[in-house]
Amino acid sequence: MSQKVHSQIDADGNATVLLNRPDVHNAFDPEMVDALTATLRKLESTPRVRAIVLTGAGKNFCAGADIEHMKRSARFSREQNLENARATALMLHTLYTLEKPTVACVRGAARGGGVGLVAACDIAIAERGATFRLSEVKLGIIPAMISPYVISAMGRRQAHRYMLSGEEFDSAEAFRTGLVHDICEEPELNALVGRMLAHLYSSGPGAVIAIKKLIPEVAGSRIDESLTELTAQRIAEIRTSAEAQEGLSAFLEKRKASWVTPASGKEKPKPGAGKAKGKS
Repeated sequence: MSQKVHSQIDADGNATVLLNRPDVHNAFDPEMVDALTATLRKLESTPRVRAIVLTGAGKNFCAGADIEHMKRSARFSREQNLENARATALMLHTLYTLEKPTVACVRGAARGGGVGLVAACDIAIAERGATFRLSEVKLGIIPAMISPYVISAMGRRQAHRYMLSGEEFDSAEAFRTGLVHDICEEPELNALVGRMLAHLYSSGPGAVIAIKKLIPEVAGSRIDESLTELTAQRIAEIRTSAEAQEGLSAFLEKRKASWVTPASGKEKPKPGAGKAKGKS
């Protein structure tokens, strides 16, 4: 059986995670779900990894859950179905809560759970020809497990439209709704992702972790004394850290901070190009 999830780490600490079921447009079955969760956890615990790029093998990003498996699930017990659903929910939550920054590199089609993967990444960049669809409703099911991430990315109003209609939308609409951050022509996709990685490589690793924890604490919260106190405590704590002192000193001394890798100065560090290669 071919490996359903590939990962590789380059010399600059960029990890590329490749969904590798191109024959079914990278739809995920239970084995692939478990493999992706395990891969993400392994990369998070690898100190030299600075960022993670998620992409798909072949022409398409991800078709969501495997239709054949979902069809067979009608014969499963409620407990079996719940177990499978929990595994997928865990995969999405693992991706969303990783301490390392994540970038979705989207080619071709993203459907259902594939849209959820895009939304669960910190940053999403798509080629202009990419298309998106929350297609669950057309199958008589609901986008339950991906809903927290999609609604967070697109907002409630847009989620109402696209979850209920199940209509396809293009990369320009994905950009307009906030699902993706940047779009470009396909030949430029790797370079654009590479430039984003260069920005991430020049950011303080500890500050990145702190920001990823801060955003969900602040988003949607009432701006009151409790929230202002929380933000004051966060900055007071981090200002005294060795990383912050190094960053402030580097700025005043007009030099690069110690964490800045060679990749930070590169125009085009290259993530995986959507082909099935690399090692797990």
